[in-house]
Amino acid sequence: MRMRKTAAAGAVVLGLALTATACGGESGTAGDKPTGEKVFSGTYTAADKVTVDSPALKEAQKRGKLIIGAKADQPYLGFQDTDGKRTGFDIEIAKMIAADLGFGADKIEFKTVDSNVRETAISKGQVDLYVGTYTINDERKKQVGFAGPYYTAGADLLVRKDEKDITGPDTLKGKKVCSIVGSTPLREIKKPKYGAQTTELSKYSLCVKQLLDGQVDAVTTDDAILKGYAAERPTKLKVVGKPFTKEPYGVGMAKGDKALQNAVSDALEKHIKNGDYKKAYEGTIGRSGSAYVAPETPLPRD
Repeated sequence: MRMRKTAAAGAVVLGLALTATACGGESGTAGDKPTGEKVFSGTYTAADKVTVDSPALKEAQKRGKLIIGAKADQPYLGFQDTDGKRTGFDIEIAKMIAADLGFGADKIEFKTVDSNVRETAISKGQVDLYVGTYTINDERKKQVGFAGPYYTAGADLLVRKDEKDITGPDTLKGKKVCSIVGSTPLREIKKPKYGAQTTELSKYSLCVKQLLDGQVDAVTTDDAILKGYAAERPTKLKVVGKPFTKEPYGVGMAKGDKALQNAVSDALEKHIKNGDYKKAYEGTIGRSGSAYVAPETPLPRD
């Protein structure tokens, strides 16, 4: 079964980093102080004596820690602050899974892995799992395994809070839309049917700065990522909520490790059913104002 979309679901995995609060700027720019609430961080009890016939898990048990690849620059989704603390929806998903595999939060080593080297990091055993806006697709399945999807994302639009004219992709004619160079959202939004004027930058944080400064009218990428920016500055930004592509996020792992795949899927289902997943969503990207819709279970098994 596929997972039902969240109310503002939508998709496209990004391949370059974004740095939400790292950019400097004057008042009203991406460099000002975020107005979002404190990011939710849950506590999950680690299971005892986990016996799963998985090479990766056995190696992690031997070393005494689980290495999880993640993003570090996506606010409310996968973010690392200046003190090294990790927060966000994907980080909570990772902590839930780790707990059910027998690893408490103090036994997780998060490793920042860029999008363009995810398959390499997984296949070479540099990480045991990868949780970070990672779209499941047939091409990637040739190289790695997946559990999930635990969330279905889709390309959407981030606009200023007072924006009235942009209500979806069909209202972009003549509007300035920013995305990152070479990204799937950029290729999509450049199609003649939208009639948008595109700005191509190296980071989404730079696009958000231009949006706040009034230099562009919208930013496009995964709705999950855009929700993070909206949650960070709820009085200044909003997500339109009309996704125009669809991408399922999964947990990446070594190809062929069916035992680990099933164990991760079991963990996801448990935390969806017991309410942890909902708390994590509502305390992170859900603070963008996007309503929560529960995923369907059981999750697919390849």
